[in-house]
Amino acid sequence: MAISEWLREVRARAGSVLMVVPSAAALVYDDAGRVLLVRHSNGGVWLAPGGAVDPDESPQDAVVREVWEETGLLVEPVRLCGVFGGPDFRVRYANGDEVAYVMSAFECRRLGGDLRPDGEETLDARFVAPSDVASLPLSRWAKALLPDLVRRRTGTWIPPVAWRPPASP
Repeated sequence: MAISEWLREVRARAGSVLMVVPSAAALVYDDAGRVLLVRHSNGGVWLAPGGAVDPDESPQDAVVREVWEETGLLVEPVRLCGVFGGPDFRVRYANGDEVAYVMSAFECRRLGGDLRPDGEETLDARFVAPSDVASLPLSRWAKALLPDLVRRRTGTWIPPVAWRPPASP
């Protein structure tokens, strides 16, 4: 499902104005150490499966639901890789809606299911070797984050802080 009923109702009231939305993304690896990526219908770019966290839903539940909806795989979160946001996590959709995502990224273990794109939100789904991730046409957030997260799989990676306090008068 491309957009939840809750978010659809909010958009009906707010229009396409920029909204800050919590989200969750999954890093799922196969036995060969390849990471699961999906080709998104919005721009045809590649990214980790995931999406918005709905009201009263935990980020862990959201990542399990989103991976199931987008790929047909049942997963279990095993580690929080980090929480990310900023300019690279801003998305403008084809209909003009603009979202600034604050993303919880989880490493997940595959429990079952059959890999297949949903055909609506995801056009393709496949496992990609870590060395090949950066060569794909990645979304802006995936380009900023995925190569480092995949390379540093065994530890949490936190990007450098850009914010600085204002100068004293």
